[in-house]
Amino acid sequence: MGQVNVQIGGRGYPLSCRDGDEPHLAALAADIAAKADRLTGQLGQMSESRLLLMTALMIADELHEARKGHFGTAPADPRLAALVARAEALADALQG
Repeated sequence: MGQVNVQIGGRGYPLSCRDGDEPHLAALAADIAAKADRLTGQLGQMSESRLLLMTALMIADELHEARKGHFGTAPADPRLAALVARAEALADALQG
């Protein structure tokens, strides 16, 4: 079984994968780390759970747009602001 140690938001995550999938998993993790770094740069430091939630929402939004055939187009600012507000409300609810 393959092993990859990825860094996201300054924290290491050891992951197991099928032999040979290490480069692909490392590339996916690098994309996630880049999104997390961009969020931290835009919004400042946040908890690990909030950072991962916000990153997951960004990826889900990209997937949603890709499924609609709009991949590669930047979301309008009001839409991004609404997404951030929803994500923060969800993160606040999760933290109690």
